[in-house]
Amino acid sequence: MAAQHTGASPERVTQGFVANLTWAWRHPSLSLLEIGWRWLYGAPALWLVWGVWQGGLAAVPWQSTGVQRVTANQLLTDPMGAALAFSQFVQMVVPQLLGPARWLAPVLLVSWIAVSSVGRTLVLRRMDHALRPRMGTMFALQAVRVAVSAAVALLWWFGVRWLAGATIAGPIAAGRDPEIMAYTGGAIALTLGLFVLAGAISWVFAAAPIVAMRDQVGVLRSLGGAARAHGARAGMAEINLVLSVVKIMLIVLAMAFSAFPLPFTTIETEQYVLIWTALVGLWYFAASDFFHVTRLHAFTQLLRRRELTQAAVAASE
Repeated sequence: MAAQHTGASPERVTQGFVANLTWAWRHPSLSLLEIGWRWLYGAPALWLVWGVWQGGLAAVPWQSTGVQRVTANQLLTDPMGAALAFSQFVQMVVPQLLGPARWLAPVLLVSWIAVSSVGRTLVLRRMDHALRPRMGTMFALQAVRVAVSAAVALLWWFGVRWLAGATIAGPIAAGRDPEIMAYTGGAIALTLGLFVLAGAISWVFAAAPIVAMRDQVGVLRSLGGAARAHGARAGMAEINLVLSVVKIMLIVLAMAFSAFPLPFTTIETEQYVLIWTALVGLWYFAASDFFHVTRLHAFTQLLRRRELTQAAVAASE
C-alpha cells in the first residue's frame, strides 16, 4: 500500500525534515525493505571477503610480525613500534590478497550495482506508486555513483600518503623526529573535509533516480534535472549535509558503544567482546538505513512540491 505523503515545513527544510523522520518511523516496512536488500548483497559479500582474508592469512606466518600483540596502550606509548608491526603485517599479507582481489573486486562492484539498482527501485516504488521503474537508467546511475565514490576514496588515499611523507617519512629521512600530531590532525581534517564535500554534492546522485523514475528520462537528463531542480535543490543539499553530520554522530556512537566492554576484558571472554562489537555494527547499519529512507522520502516530497508549484504557476499564466 502506498504511504501518504507528508509535506515539509514551509519555514525551513530542516524543520520539515522532522516530519519526514516521523513518517519513516511510522512506516518501518520501508526501512526493513532497505535493510533487506542491502544484506541480500552484504551477507554473501562479507562471506567472500572473509574467505579470501582467511586464505591470505593462512598462506604466510603473519604471527611473526607481532601485530596480534599490539594493544591500544602501545598505540599511545609506542606508536612507531606499533606502526612497524602493522607495516610488516601489511607487506606480508597484501601480496597474498592481490591475486584473489583481481576477480573479487569486479564481482563485488558489479553485484552491488545490480542489487542496489533493484533495491532502490523497490523502495522508491513502495514509497510512491507514481514512480515507474527504469532499470537501465538506474544501473547506469548506480555505476556513476560508485565511480564518484571511488574517486573520492582515491583522493583521500593520495592525500593521506602525501601527509605521511611530509610529516613522518620526510623528517625521519632528514634525521628529525616524526611529526605525529601534525599527521594525525591533517588526516582528520582531510577526512572530515572530504566527507563534508561529498555530502555537499552527493545529493544529486540520490535525487537523480527519483527524477528518472518520475520523468522517465535517461542518465544525463536525470542528473541534470536533479542538479537544476530550482526550488528543491537547496533543500536537498541542506538535508544531505544534515544527514552527513548525523552519520558522523552514528559513527562516533558506534565507536563509543564498541568500547564499552574494554574495561572488563579481564573478566569477559574475547568471544563476548566480538559478539558485542558485531551487535553494535548491526545497530549502526540499521540506523544508517533508516536515515537513507528518511532522505529519500524528503527528496520525493521536495521534488513533488516543486512540481506542484510549477504546475500552479503555469496554470495562473
